[in-house]
Amino acid sequence: MSDLSKVPVTIVTGFLGAGKTTLISHLIRNAGGRRLAVVVNEFGTLGVDGDILQSCAIPDCPAENIVELANGCICCTVADDFIPTVEKLLALDPRPDHILIETSGLALPKPLLKAFDWPAIRSRITVDGVLALADAEAVAEGRFAPDVAALDAQRAADPGIDHETPLSEVFEDQLACADMVLLTKVDLAGPEGVAAARAVIAAEAPRPVPVIELVDGVVDPRVILGLDAAAEDDIDARASHHDGEDDHEHDDFDSTVVTLGEISDPADLVARIETLARDHRILRVKGHAAVTGKPMRLLVQAVGARVRHQYDRPWRADETRRTTLVAIAERDHVDVATIEAVLIR
Repeated sequence: MSDLSKVPVTIVTGFLGAGKTTLISHLIRNAGGRRLAVVVNEFGTLGVDGDILQSCAIPDCPAENIVELANGCICCTVADDFIPTVEKLLALDPRPDHILIETSGLALPKPLLKAFDWPAIRSRITVDGVLALADAEAVAEGRFAPDVAALDAQRAADPGIDHETPLSEVFEDQLACADMVLLTKVDLAGPEGVAAARAVIAAEAPRPVPVIELVDGVVDPRVILGLDAAAEDDIDARASHHDGEDDHEHDDFDSTVVTLGEISDPADLVARIETLARDHRILRVKGHAAVTGKPMRLLVQAVGARVRHQYDRPWRADETRRTTLVAIAERDHVDVATIEAVLIR
């Protein structure tokens, strides 16, 4: 790649827990000789995904090529965070062959696309493609909105009102901006769930886009990298609920971090997280736990009441053994006292 050529950038978007980090981890391990760089954006102050990706670092994507932005939505902090980060990556020697950007699950991709027109970077990078990940099981069950059927019925009865929820707007904006949809966790959804999810995506996407089914983030990188979409050049074709607005905020969502000591029973922690999803409408919980008597750190990832956990690495000598979890929900459902009471009881 010559110094005058543009570095391709792939934007990986998708709703909470759709599998973005799993996909990027797979791409890092299967770079095929590409020198990769990664920008990962967290919602909330506790960085989990960046830490996971750092552990996947290899010579083609060393740790210094993986940058985490955990102090705000990437599409809302363009000048302060995104542009300087991209400039830093472009200044690396050797320069990356491809940059992957993992947005937070709540990010709207179109404002981020607009950032590629900034004078400081527009002649040096191009958006190779926007990938929207969708959890097949969740989409099939309509989890991106509390009750999609009821909302549609209300809109049909009174065209003068619009009761779309924040979750559905995020989902629809991500689909509208995508060059390709990656339907994840199809093994959990089953054939009927996959068919239902495909039907939802076909109905919501404003233009036909390829849909690829994935399990555990495994996909041939040649299928999703090298799309050459130059997405920054056809922004107007990617409709958004926020078109015409000068800016946007994520006041619809909030998060809180809960810190505990060591836990004795991972199954009990899982049950508490399930309670948060079931009784208190918490969308996402993720973080790390210190388990008494275990030298390994327990990685916890929950989407609604579906909780996964595994020991990911030993605790380092310079780390304090403790349990730290971030909970994310719509703003009205983030009651810090209640969340702490459920997790700490």
